[in-house]
Amino acid sequence: MPWTVKVARKAAKRALQLPERVQILLKTLLVNLETPGPIQHEWPNYSRLADGRYHCHLSYWYVVVWVEAAPESKVIEVTYVGGRENAPY
Repeated sequence: MPWTVKVARKAAKRALQLPERVQILLKTLLVNLETPGPIQHEWPNYSRLADGRYHCHLSYWYVVVWVEAAPESKVIEVTYVGGRENAPY
């Protein structure tokens, strides 16, 4: 059963402001999150953060942070998309 990926409202608004090539990488990541789940070792600078949160860099400047919102029902929520200087690590 695939995971359900939800994007928080603020993250969705920030995603629209990203450069086009970074938006394409974000869409690819969202698709990748659906099948194997929140663990994405093949993405650059991927790591697990505290409390079931994860992050990876889409480019040098842009970061995505997601959380296992409901592991028992396989729900992932993307909580942050944007510049690395404001990322909630």
